[in-house]
Amino acid sequence: MQNPHPGLPEIEYIKPASLEEASKFLAAHAGEARPFLGGTDTFVRMRDGVWKDKYLVDVKGLDGTAQVSFDPEKGLTIGAGVPMNRVEAMPEVREHYPLLAEAIRTVASYQLRNRATIVGNICNASPAGDTIGACMLYGGVLKVFGADGVREEPLATFFKGPGKTNLKPGDIALSLHLPLPPKGHVGRYIKVARNKLGDLAIVGVSVLGYPDATVTSGFRFLIALASVAPVPLRVPAAEKVLVEKGIDEATIAEAAQIAMDSCSPIDDVRGSAQYRKHMVRNMTRRAVTEVWQKLTQAA
Repeated sequence: MQNPHPGLPEIEYIKPASLEEASKFLAAHAGEARPFLGGTDTFVRMRDGVWKDKYLVDVKGLDGTAQVSFDPEKGLTIGAGVPMNRVEAMPEVREHYPLLAEAIRTVASYQLRNRATIVGNICNASPAGDTIGACMLYGGVLKVFGADGVREEPLATFFKGPGKTNLKPGDIALSLHLPLPPKGHVGRYIKVARNKLGDLAIVGVSVLGYPDATVTSGFRFLIALASVAPVPLRVPAAEKVLVEKGIDEATIAEAAQIAMDSCSPIDDVRGSAQYRKHMVRNMTRRAVTEVWQKLTQAA
């Protein structure tokens, strides 16, 4: 029987000495060179013939990409080359960014997370990316080095379609910054997949809630959906309902229905569009309910 995946194509590995060198090479070889971080997605897509790049440009370790730090006044900064397990293991992440820690633990296997990076997950721009929703709800901003120097890219406007972002030829993502989250916040990430370990999300729902005495309900909720639209999807209409009305089962059900109506999933081998839409409603209702219960218990 013929192996449908015969192996990686022949590629050239490039190890630049500086960001400037890496950026110039990537720009000069646009369409045939790709920045390389953890490689967990890169090698699979090259093996399957989806990506046909001739060069892999290793940018790990350049100018702080291998560092992760927490500042109690400014927040968390994750270098582009930092593996997910290293981030999840940080006490500061588990204490201040529990939604991100929970999302990381759902990504594939522990062994893969020793290589996979959060910034790589973001830059691949898969609508099914498990950590993207949490990073969006925490207000994540990418630091990017390009031809015109360093700039910031808020995740709220970063994604343009499956595999498409604001990154241009020669751009290198250096780090992700997450500001300090609201005090007393609670998060929940729920994912459904074909198996419990190692599979992409058929649907993913991220919810973050926190007390806010200035709004009618007394709480604010942020909601992000994965694998049900061309890009990771925020649902502001559902969030608005949870702010403007008293929180009860009916209000949560209304918000969940809005989330369902807001998404535009596809049919594929992992699940039908109809199944995904119904799961968005059910999972949003469940995630918001769990967050609300924890918030009220802590109040």
